[in-house]
Amino acid sequence: MTRVDTLRSVALFVAAALTEIGGAWLIWQGVREHKGWAWIGAGVVLLGVYGFVATLQPDANFGRILAAYGGVFVAGSLAWGMVVDGFRPDRYDVAGALVCLAGVAVIMYAPRGA
Repeated sequence: MTRVDTLRSVALFVAAALTEIGGAWLIWQGVREHKGWAWIGAGVVLLGVYGFVATLQPDANFGRILAAYGGVFVAGSLAWGMVVDGFRPDRYDVAGALVCLAGVAVIMYAPRGA
């Protein structure tokens, strides 16, 4: 994977996290916080956008992309909670997120033979 492909991949993982976590959060707000169907509908649309963003990854292996994205989702969810909901992760949350991101790096960016 070239440097440009790696940068594109990282940017797409960030975009995927924002759309999936944002969509789930909007649905949560609509249902759990009683904000209504408009919030739920916006969340459903954003979750659909996530599905398309994932297909733009330079790697063509669905399983690899989704497995790696799982680690991005873990770390991104904690970050979203901190920024949007005032959540304060403890050291175990942080350690777990770092382990997940290390897994992403191994799955996506480890050198592979041709």
